[in-house]
Amino acid sequence: MHEMGIAQSILDIAVEAARSHQAARVTGVKVRIGQITGVDPEALAFGFTALSAGTIAQGASLTIETVPASGCCRECRHEFSFTVQRFFCPECGSAGIEILSGRELQVEHVEVD
Repeated sequence: MHEMGIAQSILDIAVEAARSHQAARVTGVKVRIGQITGVDPEALAFGFTALSAGTIAQGASLTIETVPASGCCRECRHEFSFTVQRFFCPECGSAGIEILSGRELQVEHVEVD
C-alpha cells in the first residue's frame, strides 16, 4: 500500500504550506492523480485522514482529481486516450506510444485558515 507514503508526502507539503503562510490550520488539499499511476484514491483518502489526525491538517478535506491517460503514437502522430489494458495506437496498431498525460501525482493547491 504505497498510498500511505504518498499521503504522508501530501500531508507534509500541506503542513509546510500552512506554516510558511503563518496559518493555524489546513482546511483542504486538492491533488491531481494520473489514471495510470496505480494509486487507489480511496486508499489515499484513508491514509490522508489517518495521518492528519493530531496535526494542523486534522479534518481537512482531500479532493482528488483523476487525470485521464492520453498518448501520441510515435509512428503516425495520432493522439488518443488509453487504459493500462490497451497500450497500442488505435490508428496504426503501433506500441510506440509517447505518454502525454496520466502519470501526474501533484498537489494542486492547499487551503489554509
